[in-house]
Amino acid sequence: MQEITSPINADVIEDLRAGDQVLISGVIYTARDAAHKRLTEALDRGEEPPFDFRGQTIYYMGPSPAKPGQVIGAAGPTTSGRMDTYSPGLIASGLKGMIGKGSRSPEVKQAIEKHKAVYFAAIGGAGALIARSIKKAEVVAYEDLGAEAIMRLEVEDFPATVVNDARGGDLYEEGMAKYRRKAGETKGDEL
Repeated sequence: MQEITSPINADVIEDLRAGDQVLISGVIYTARDAAHKRLTEALDRGEEPPFDFRGQTIYYMGPSPAKPGQVIGAAGPTTSGRMDTYSPGLIASGLKGMIGKGSRSPEVKQAIEKHKAVYFAAIGGAGALIARSIKKAEVVAYEDLGAEAIMRLEVEDFPATVVNDARGGDLYEEGMAKYRRKAGETKGDEL
């Protein structure tokens, strides 16, 4: 398990490979569909975004309310494909890391490789466990969006797996290819 710090250094991004398991510490931001849409529209109008996301990592998450004494409620990942329309433009504008669940579109994967970024998967269904990694949470933009507001999180040992790396590696495609080979080998052995 590799320990990394966010914002993630360009050299670290270059060294990460699909399948690497990491523990992320430092600062990450949350944003979902509505926030991505607003960020993209602001950039399209030539406006500065409400926070500087260049070089940062965005976690696709909308937390549940925090119970008394907690920093945040359950904080599990949202399906990343919902942000695929907006992600290539944000990556081209300087976003370096994304955390979510599920596969990404070919356009997002191309942007990751072209602009040397990385996409991590967090474990779906483990929101309460992931919340333990979050040490501080504050809304920094779009408070009117409620659970979809952009939050700045300070995290410690946030568990994630590299799915798409800066060299074009794709953990999901590699896993499916291995399965197809094994299934094909088994089928051929039975004849």
